[in-house]
Amino acid sequence: MRRVDLNMTEQEKYETIKKLVETNGNKKRAALNLGCTVRNINRLIKRYKKEGKVAFVHGNRGRKPKHAIDEKIKNSVIDFYNTKYYDANFEHYSELLNKYEGIKLSPSVVRSILMKNQILSPMAHRSTKKRMKKQLEEQKNNTTSKKEIGKIENKILEIEDAHPRRSRCANFGEMVQMDASPYKWFGGIDTQLHIAIDDATSTITGAYFDRQETLNGYYNVLNQILRNYGIPYMFFTDNRTVFEYKQKASPSVERDTFTQFGYACKQLGIQIKTSSVPEAKGRVERVFETLQSRLTVELRLKGITTIAEANKFLNSFIKEFNEKFALPINNIKSVFETQPDDEKNLTLAVLSIRKVDNGHCIKYENKYFKLLDSNGRPVYYQKGTSGMVIKAFNKELYYCVGEIVYALEEVPSHERKSKNFDFDTPVEKPRKRYIPPMSHPWKQASFEKFMNKQAHRKEKRENSLRAAFKNILNKKTLSYQNP
Repeated sequence: MRRVDLNMTEQEKYETIKKLVETNGNKKRAALNLGCTVRNINRLIKRYKKEGKVAFVHGNRGRKPKHAIDEKIKNSVIDFYNTKYYDANFEHYSELLNKYEGIKLSPSVVRSILMKNQILSPMAHRSTKKRMKKQLEEQKNNTTSKKEIGKIENKILEIEDAHPRRSRCANFGEMVQMDASPYKWFGGIDTQLHIAIDDATSTITGAYFDRQETLNGYYNVLNQILRNYGIPYMFFTDNRTVFEYKQKASPSVERDTFTQFGYACKQLGIQIKTSSVPEAKGRVERVFETLQSRLTVELRLKGITTIAEANKFLNSFIKEFNEKFALPINNIKSVFETQPDDEKNLTLAVLSIRKVDNGHCIKYENKYFKLLDSNGRPVYYQKGTSGMVIKAFNKELYYCVGEIVYALEEVPSHERKSKNFDFDTPVEKPRKRYIPPMSHPWKQASFEKFMNKQAHRKEKRENSLRAAFKNILNKKTLSYQNP
């Protein structure tokens, strides 16, 4: 006789009907206890007399539900995540499966499949990590296989350390980590040291002091990299506002660091990768600790109190620092690409949108400028004509309208010479001006397209953050209502 196992509800029905049959009890009372009708009680009695205890086993037990997910699909979900989509959070992963693999599953189902296999989302909360760790510890205690214990211990380590050790990049220039650190570096004042460090060799490839974390600081660092090494393959930075999106308090696009720096990198073919976690870019974070203990002492001993002096001193200090701490690059392949010197000054430009006023001039940095062609003759456009001011790295100013670039000359508030009284002054002839060629993509349409793309990314991220915040508020409201 085979053993029959019943769940709590089935066991209660079985005991009630069995007692009812053996004692010839009250059917109405039995129906009241089980929450059913007398007609159903009669049906249960009939089945009990015919089949016995087996009659109370649910008919679907052991059957696979019609809507159950096939095991092959489950295995595919796990394999794709481990090999191809391991950086994605679970909701994004479900979208990627539908888009690229043709597997349509809800985020909750994807999460359930992965969590059952001890796979955590990169966005997992601390409480989820603790719960997963506890389950793995229990599983480890109940396992005798050394191989399985080793696998479980590795998973526990991954949960404890969100950022496990990462191997250095294979090539010099493949990834350059970049950041700025506020500190009292010299003179007892807070300044920002901008640095870039190569991931493969820990070579500091650029360094520059500034009052704040600014576009000027990062442009000077990039200028040093281009001058001394060339164009790197990738920059790895943090994803704060200075690198990701336009600042809300920023009154003009020329102060929007990411749009300007990102556009320059786009023209050079440099990728920008970002992370919100300091441990992800450990090389640059650790070198700041070393510099704070070494560079501050060196600057104090030299009696340096100004930013100009500090930046000048950095040239010699960085060379000595790299000789002492950087790995030798002799046997490491370099992937830096050479950058022509004549293009560098124009690439590291600050771009601004301006319109011609009714005096045929443009206003920039609280000054008025007139447009000049290559022969030094003034050029006139209608009021409201939109163009782009190009402030080159060497501070020279140009103005681009459509496909044409003009030089800019400041309009003084007072004439330098009087036409009525300074008779001996010779008439100044227009002097020729250097107008850079349109080889660089300074077209206003290209720049505005890039800005719109950044604005779209910002809006998308803000919407996701707003939705996440709304979900948190809803959960808190429910917890207060149902303590």
